[in-house]
Amino acid sequence: MEVHPVETRADLRRFVELPYRLYRRDPIWVPPLRSEQWAQFNPQRNPMLDHCDYTLFLLLDGGRPVGRVAAFVDSLAVEHWQRPIGLFGSFECAADAKNAHLLLQAASNWLTQRGMARMRGPWSFASQEWGLLYEGFTPSPPLMAPHNPFIYNDFMTSFGLAKVKDLLAYDIDVRQGYAFPERYLTLTDRVQQRYGVTIRQVDLKHLDRDVATLMEMGNLSIADNWGFYPVTPAETAAMARDLRPLVRPEAMLIAEDAAGQPIGFAIALPDVNVLLKGLNGRLLPLGWLKLLWGLPRLKQYRMWALGVAPAYQGKAVDALIYRRLYEALFDRQMRMEVNYVLEDNVRMNNALRNLGAVPLRRYRVYEMTIGDAGA
Repeated sequence: MEVHPVETRADLRRFVELPYRLYRRDPIWVPPLRSEQWAQFNPQRNPMLDHCDYTLFLLLDGGRPVGRVAAFVDSLAVEHWQRPIGLFGSFECAADAKNAHLLLQAASNWLTQRGMARMRGPWSFASQEWGLLYEGFTPSPPLMAPHNPFIYNDFMTSFGLAKVKDLLAYDIDVRQGYAFPERYLTLTDRVQQRYGVTIRQVDLKHLDRDVATLMEMGNLSIADNWGFYPVTPAETAAMARDLRPLVRPEAMLIAEDAAGQPIGFAIALPDVNVLLKGLNGRLLPLGWLKLLWGLPRLKQYRMWALGVAPAYQGKAVDALIYRRLYEALFDRQMRMEVNYVLEDNVRMNNALRNLGAVPLRRYRVYEMTIGDAGA
């Protein structure tokens, strides 16, 4: 076995292609578009790389890839957290702990050489893809959510990594009888009247402006959350570009106070993974037709984010936004997966349970001391 750094485009191709081989017989996994996987490692497409020093490793068995991992130092994260925490991600490995440990050791060594005292992950080069799936392996994952065999968690702990945080996902399924609780109708009506809240859809003619507002609200509303660091203007622009084909104005809401200032938001994305199944990550020859026909008809969503400005937190404005989102998207076939919610975010977890959302999945992020700090 040999750990080999990715140095050429051919190496990168093997890095990108590995999951398609490892999961080819997994009926739950949804192969992501290969073009999107390539884009994660293209600085012209992914501005997150502007503030990351990173390397990619392949584990080779007689020249054949059997595992991979990324190691990176995100200077924005280190600055915001005020701690030398390096990150690892893109982890895949054939079911062998020794192989997994070789990859994790390579990542640890690389991060140690760059002055990191802690290693945390899995962490992605794409927004909102953290952790290993720990509970809730069915149904198939929604858009931009991890999927992995449970044994990967065993690989982490046997290497010395320990849980640092769990992230939860909830299910809202009208097909299973879900309805917005009646007892919240009067409450949210009062909230709207008391604070003069209006809720509008994003304006497709000014999508860049509205996405910038959404990201500004996101940075403000979760500034104190574990793992947070600010999204940059370049990342916001890239997000607007990437979201444009998926945007449904009724699924992206901005709440404003009586003075017209934004105070909250919600973003739900059509779960394109429903359509990507069976395409093996390729739009050609006919996959693009499936997407073109299917996207306007999708009734499944991932709630990607919902937040409220600190001054309005604890005042049920989040329940009002959620109600308006539910009303806008309601259909007898509607299903929505809400993720992620930090396990210790008591307010949000209680709110979702009170609104009738059902716990569905648990993702786990790991961390350990590395280098001289661990000696």
